[in-house]
Amino acid sequence: MPSLRDLDLHRHLRDPALKQRFVTPMFDLVAPRYDQFTRAFSFGMDRRWKQRVIAELTLRAWGSPRVIDLACGTGDLAFAAAAIPNARVTGVDASSRMIELANARLARADNPAFVVGDMARLVAGDASQDAIIAGYAFRNAPDHRAALREAARVLRPGGVLVTLDFFRPRPAPWRALFLSYLRVAGSLVGWWWHREPVAYGYIAPSIAAFVSWQQFSADIGNAGFDVRRVHRYLLGGVAIHVAMRRT
Repeated sequence: MPSLRDLDLHRHLRDPALKQRFVTPMFDLVAPRYDQFTRAFSFGMDRRWKQRVIAELTLRAWGSPRVIDLACGTGDLAFAAAAIPNARVTGVDASSRMIELANARLARADNPAFVVGDMARLVAGDASQDAIIAGYAFRNAPDHRAALREAARVLRPGGVLVTLDFFRPRPAPWRALFLSYLRVAGSLVGWWWHREPVAYGYIAPSIAAFVSWQQFSADIGNAGFDVRRVHRYLLGGVAIHVAMRRT
């Protein structure tokens, strides 16, 4: 695998056809320490944000819900969702290394199940799922709008979508400060842990190339959902969207 520093990050972020070629090897590289990084980098807030995702899912996942965890990583959200009574959870991630580590966390149970896959081309039938959760997923998709449409395809009418992600804050002063911190801190950790500054330095440019939480709300609506609730953190730099598949 070529060094990440040899790839043109901004070119890959601008071109949906190239983005996955950068994102997948990056997550393969960081997979062993990814959970440790997200906890430390967010000063512990990542754990509380994910707890909120599961709380919103639990409120709306009735009966025996079929749940997909998009960009599941090593399975934090998938394992938490699998604790909902009678839930059947499938975690999907483009990084084979992430899926390998998620499977290593399984004991003898087969729930959740983990598969390598593309969140814009899910191996699931139309209206076959009751819920989708996604932690830091859509920002890393080559085309987040296409991925939202795919989520709408596989969800039944009335199904729930709960997403957690970083967003580009609209106020310019805060955006500059927010992205500067992420760029410097991410690059330092990337160099220290992997000798690849861009491994985590990627986060700031990916946010700068993404949308605001307000635009993401509009994109969710355009994909066929009704946004029911938005939890905003860090002055709009992070948000949880809760939406229902339109009937």
